[in-house]
Amino acid sequence: MTAQKSVLQLSVHEERIRKKVWATVSKFSGVTSIAMDDKTGKMTVVGEVDVSVIVKKLRKICNAELVTVEVVKPPEKKPEPEKLTSVKPAEIVAFPVTQFSYPYQYNYSYANSYYHPYDNCRVVVEEPNTCVVM
Repeated sequence: MTAQKSVLQLSVHEERIRKKVWATVSKFSGVTSIAMDDKTGKMTVVGEVDVSVIVKKLRKICNAELVTVEVVKPPEKKPEPEKLTSVKPAEIVAFPVTQFSYPYQYNYSYANSYYHPYDNCRVVVEEPNTCVVM
């Protein structure tokens, strides 16, 4: 979907309704800009949105009509002349990897001790013929 410029005619007579209209239109995803002329009651919405859905929502708040819909062409980018400069790349400094380089690393002392992870208790004993209750 391409960007569209839509002009809506609204009958907004109170500040409270005007705020509701702004809030409703700004919640739509894809809206890039909103402008409203208070004297004429025209609202301009620019973006990649379905205008019929916006009008449907606004009719629950006030009288809304769709005046015009235009396709907005993206501005043409002018190619910039490349600058010829000799910049040396930054040196990469490598730090040695240590045992504690990972913040959530498993601690090996838990394997042979009492450990209380949550509400239940786990007991690890190194005898071969034991029963573990979890």
